[in-house]
Amino acid sequence: MSDRFEAFRYPSYTRYFISRFFTSFSTQVLSVAIGWQIYDETRNPIWLGWIGLVQFLPALGLVVVTGNVADRVGRRLVMASSMLLMMACAGAILYLALTGQFQPVPVLSVLTVFGVARAFYGPASSSLVANLVPREAFPNAVGWMSSSWQLASIAGPVAGGLLAGISPPFAYGTAMSLLTVGALLILTLPKPDQRIERTPTTLSNLLGGFSYIWKEKIVLGAITLDLFAVLLGGAVALLPVYARDILDVGEAGLGLLRAAPGVGAIIAIVLITAFPIRDYAGWILLVAVALFGLATAVFGASTLAWLSILALVLVGAFDMVSVYIRDILVQIWTPDQVRGRVNAVNSIFVGASNELGETRAGFMAFFLGPVFTVVAGGIAAAGIAGLSAFLFPKLRDARKLHDGRPDT
Repeated sequence: MSDRFEAFRYPSYTRYFISRFFTSFSTQVLSVAIGWQIYDETRNPIWLGWIGLVQFLPALGLVVVTGNVADRVGRRLVMASSMLLMMACAGAILYLALTGQFQPVPVLSVLTVFGVARAFYGPASSSLVANLVPREAFPNAVGWMSSSWQLASIAGPVAGGLLAGISPPFAYGTAMSLLTVGALLILTLPKPDQRIERTPTTLSNLLGGFSYIWKEKIVLGAITLDLFAVLLGGAVALLPVYARDILDVGEAGLGLLRAAPGVGAIIAIVLITAFPIRDYAGWILLVAVALFGLATAVFGASTLAWLSILALVLVGAFDMVSVYIRDILVQIWTPDQVRGRVNAVNSIFVGASNELGETRAGFMAFFLGPVFTVVAGGIAAAGIAGLSAFLFPKLRDARKLHDGRPDT
C-alpha cells in the first residue's frame, strides 16, 4: 500500500506545501473581501467581472516571458519574489481601504499589478515541485499540491467573509502578513536541482511551451478541457450576487458558499488517496467534468441555501477529481527543461478558465441575469466533456495515471 504522506518525507517539500497554502489562503481572503466590498458599494456585478479580467490579462501578455524565466532562473527565487510583490499589493489595498480611497478604478489598478505577480508565480510554483521530490514521489506530491489549494479554498473564503464582516482592512492585513511568511519559507529552501535552459534565447525557445503542448495531445486535451469547462461553468464571481440577492445569506453565508467547493474537494482527495485511480484515468476525467457542469447548473437554479451549498460541494468534488488527474498528466508528460514554459501556458489556460470565466459570468449576469448565466454555463460545461471525448481520443483512452514520457 502506498504511503499517503510520501512527499512530506522531504523537508523542502513540506515548506513548499505550507508556503503554497499561505499564498492560496491569502488570495482567497483578498478575493472574498475585495469582491464583497466592491459589490457592497456599487451593487453592480460588472465590477466583479473586471476583477477577474485585470488579473488574467497580465498572464496572457507575459506568457512567453514568465515560462522562460521559470526555466532559466531559479524557480525558488522567482516564486518568492512574486509572493513579495503580491504582499505589496495587499498592502496597497489595505492603504486604500484605510484612507477611504477604496474605489473600483484604483483597486483594479492594484489588482493588475497583483496579476503580474501571479503571472510569474504560477509557472515557477507549479514547476518547482518536480525539483523537490524524486520521480517516484511526484504523483503524491502533485496530489498534495492540489490539495493545498483546496484546503485554502475551505478556510480562505470563510475567513475572508468573517474578516470582511468585522473589518475589510483586517482581512487585507491578514493576507499581507501570510504572504510575507510564505515568501520567507521559500527563500529558506536549499537550492534545488533544476535543469536550467542554457540555449540562447530565441523565438523558438520562447514559444517552446506552445509547440510542446500542441505536439503532445494528452497535454493539449487535458489543458483545453479544463479551459472551456471552467470558462463556461465557473460561477464563483457571482457568489456575492447569490449571497445578497438570491439566497439572502449575508457575509457569513458568502463565506460558506465560497468554502463549499473546497469541502467537496477535500472529500474527493481523501477518497482518491484512499482508493487511487489505477486505470481508465481519461474516462474518469471526462465523467468528472460532465458531473461538474451538471452540479453547477443545479446550483444556478437553486433558491434554497442548503441545496445551493450541497451543489457547490459536488462542484468542488468533481472539479478536484479532474484537477488531480489533469495536473498529474500535464506534469508527468512534460520534460523538466520545458516544464516552466509549459506551465506558463497552462497558467494562461487556468487563468482563462478562472479569471476570464469570472469576467464572462459578470458580464453575462449584467445583461442576461445571474440564474441564466450559471445554469446555461453548467450545461455547456457538461457538453464540453462529451465533445472532448471525440476530439482527444488519446486523452480519453489514457489508462495508467502515473505513466508518462520516459525522459521526464
